[in-house]
Amino acid sequence: MEKNHTRKYLQIQGFNLDDNALAEIGPWMRWPYVFCASILVTGVVLASPWIIWTLSAIAIATVFLPSHPFNYVYNRGVRHLTGTCPLPRGTVQGKFSCGVGGVWLVATGAAFFTGATTVGYVLGGVMAVMATLVATTHICIPSMIYNALFERKQTQPA
Repeated sequence: MEKNHTRKYLQIQGFNLDDNALAEIGPWMRWPYVFCASILVTGVVLASPWIIWTLSAIAIATVFLPSHPFNYVYNRGVRHLTGTCPLPRGTVQGKFSCGVGGVWLVATGAAFFTGATTVGYVLGGVMAVMATLVATTHICIPSMIYNALFERKQTQPA
């Protein structure tokens, strides 16, 4: 993806990275979403409420933590192996997105738990598409919704 598109989509998520940071950690900004999408797809394919609810707990925790829990893994370990700088703290757009996702995942898990598997697959499938979209392109639809609701452009300096 072109650098300007990456910058634009990260700004929609509330990040304002300078050229150096964008080149160094831009691809790594997908880190939490790749893991979330992978776990989500696994949970949906297996129709597992327990996997879905575990992911929901991680998403909801993100609302209250300074950064996504998977970013801590990157910042405390992986970045030392890659020689890159840490990922920035979470943004209000990210917290909103994870909050919406967490509630959505509770409903998805409940559908599987109660035997409403068709509903679970539909809810989980929609969420999997959205998670995969942000994991592969940085396009985060809930961040766009947050910005439209609260007229925000950028919230975090580089």
